[in-house]
Amino acid sequence: MEAKPEIIFDKLVYSCVFEKHRGNEEFIPEHFLGFQLSGETHAFHAEGNTVIPENTIILVRKNQLIRTIKYPAKSGKYQFLSITLDKETLQKYALENKIVVEKKYAGKQKLFFEPDDFLQNYFISLKPYINKKKEATPRLEDLKIREAIELLLQSNPGFKQILFDFSEPYKMDLEEFMNQNYMFNVPVASFAKLTGRSLSGFKRDFTKVFGTTPKQWLLAKRLDEAYYLIKHKKQKPADFYLDLGFENISHFYSSFKEKFRLTTSQI
Repeated sequence: MEAKPEIIFDKLVYSCVFEKHRGNEEFIPEHFLGFQLSGETHAFHAEGNTVIPENTIILVRKNQLIRTIKYPAKSGKYQFLSITLDKETLQKYALENKIVVEKKYAGKQKLFFEPDDFLQNYFISLKPYINKKKEATPRLEDLKIREAIELLLQSNPGFKQILFDFSEPYKMDLEEFMNQNYMFNVPVASFAKLTGRSLSGFKRDFTKVFGTTPKQWLLAKRLDEAYYLIKHKKQKPADFYLDLGFENISHFYSSFKEKFRLTTSQI
């Protein structure tokens, strides 16, 4: 049985499932702090795969694409709790505490924490909101986010380079970025933002680099990869079509035949 993520209050989200569940591609627009209460999360991103085991705290940085698979624990339940560290709250905090970041964070993309007493007790303090034993007022919600910020800086003062970097994404190398992220089935606008461009600027630069539109290039790139997986890796389309960004198997089969003039079974 699958349960959709539950929004406890605006910036606190609780996810609970009872069987293996593949999540959709997600564009992460804000930093968030998460705690794996039970089960584990397998996260796929541009830099590879990350496994988030039970009883692990993770800080996920903003402006990236992630796809997840949720695995319940032996007890039969998957539980993940996350709180968004939104830009507005972080800007207020930085202003009040006179925090200025002069250089970007250059460390690892995913950041894990051993669940020390402070961080673990913080997430335990959020449990009453999950089972609706307590309602959160806007003021209390703001305080809980600020508490998370305080605990992160207490655990590692260097995290201020992540949390209080309010600069816009700089223009990235378009060819390199797209070749790393083409398999994510997200709107073109998300690709534009992640590469530091407006939508119109992204489309214009894309045509200059690839000589075609984003939609046409993405489809061709995904089909070429599919051909390789079938012919050289002997994989079945049903096992990988979602991983390549196709929404359904029938669309994949029809697109494949149109491009290669062959069915997958003929390869």
